[in-house]
Amino acid sequence: MYIAMNRFRVVSGFEEAFEDMWRTRERHLSSMPGYLEFHMLRGKKQEGHTLYLSHTVWESEDHFVAWTKSEQFRAAHARAGQNNRQVQYQSGPHFEGFEVIIHEDRSGNRAEAA
Repeated sequence: MYIAMNRFRVVSGFEEAFEDMWRTRERHLSSMPGYLEFHMLRGKKQEGHTLYLSHTVWESEDHFVAWTKSEQFRAAHARAGQNNRQVQYQSGPHFEGFEVIIHEDRSGNRAEAA
């Protein structure tokens, strides 16, 4: 399993515009092989900004990389420049990718990467 995250530091006062942008954007993830789930996370307000993380879970890093090279990826990000004019960022996006080495579900079932 692979988790891909982008961190965004949204300038205070632009949180609603940022969240609306994500709520209304075209989604193409579910059509991709290996896609498992998506989360948009909002952290606490900090001095001058709010931290957000987009978080996708994939069966493997190869599935994620295939997404970044796909027509679906280009379609999902086609309006990014237009949307970014409505939001001010302190920084972002900052990408971080992680291979899952231990996963435990709510039943306590644990899986470990080989």
